[in-house]
Amino acid sequence: MPDDKLNSESLIEQARTKTGLDRFDSDSFKQGLDIFIADVISGAPSESGVERIRGAVVQSLGNRLKTSDYLARRPELLERPIERPVFVLGMPRTGTTLLSNLLAADPARRSPLTWEIDDPVPPVRSGNLYTDPRALERLELERQMMEARPELGKYYRSSAIYPNECVFFMANDFKSLMWESRGKLPNYRDWLFETDMNSAYRYHKRFLQLLQADAPGVWNLKMPSHALWIPSLLQTYPDARLVWTHRDPFSSLGSFCSILVLGNQAHMDRVDYGWIGQNCAWQAKQHVDRIMDARESIGQDRIIDVHYSDLLRAPVDTMRTLYAALEDEFSDDTESRMRAWLDENPQNKFGKHEYELAHYGLNQQSAEAVFERYLSAYEVEREIQE
Repeated sequence: MPDDKLNSESLIEQARTKTGLDRFDSDSFKQGLDIFIADVISGAPSESGVERIRGAVVQSLGNRLKTSDYLARRPELLERPIERPVFVLGMPRTGTTLLSNLLAADPARRSPLTWEIDDPVPPVRSGNLYTDPRALERLELERQMMEARPELGKYYRSSAIYPNECVFFMANDFKSLMWESRGKLPNYRDWLFETDMNSAYRYHKRFLQLLQADAPGVWNLKMPSHALWIPSLLQTYPDARLVWTHRDPFSSLGSFCSILVLGNQAHMDRVDYGWIGQNCAWQAKQHVDRIMDARESIGQDRIIDVHYSDLLRAPVDTMRTLYAALEDEFSDDTESRMRAWLDENPQNKFGKHEYELAHYGLNQQSAEAVFERYLSAYEVEREIQE
């Protein structure tokens, strides 16, 4: 039975045993963990899914313990500022990953890399960001996985040494859509969309202060769902620079649904495609509506717009325009590095990601209603689905 293996207190003790550490910086994660576990148990997880969730929870709790311990031993790190970080946000599947990777090509910027998010202690030194033994080990595992399942590259441009989403370390506070993607978890979802996110952003800052201990830089951060909590984000990072990626919402919605299917398949006995359609449409609307609400409050110019169609058609020119809006230097070296990344990562490198709204109980008419407010305010280039 899943409740034999998925028990909050037991999982906390497993993390303590695994790390040899026992002190968390706070218990702000506890409510989210309890709600998540209860929803998973009621959602009919598969046997393999239970084990995956157990392992992921223990890893997140373990990383929270490691972060807390390291910062307690180097408390001066908590005094180091994080100045003018760039946050890339928007509806899921709108080009946030592409934009984040292009920003990361700039050596003046600092991005949280996949491998260090998963294994943050001890923090890496600047010169070893891409050669640390932990990075090399992850790259080899990644090579083996892609060799076995090359189709995975269609869904997400990911690598151990690429920047990854804040969702994966905000998960250590158990306020993260990473957990919600594991299955049909309506109670956790509803709680997450309404809960106070300030503790998650405080932890977010602590985590970055750990990572920048010996590898500083201007932070480039990416997570579509930062869109949902802009007031909390700005409370922690009042000088943050916000970049909103725009894409045809009908294409984005179909892609979003297909990604959640993968998470559900890995953890649940069955996939409820109708629920995924309803859930993704609701979440997508929340993303765009909450950015628009925030923009009305903080000022239109506080958020910079970047269109996915422009990124695909003229990526370097689009990045040059973005840098001007950020008031950052766009050097010849940065341009050269961006062009090199684009050459190595052409669109559809691993095949085309295909999806149909009808598979999730959605159609053009219903989606039009979902995005009426957004489409009436923004001119977004429509994509023709083959």
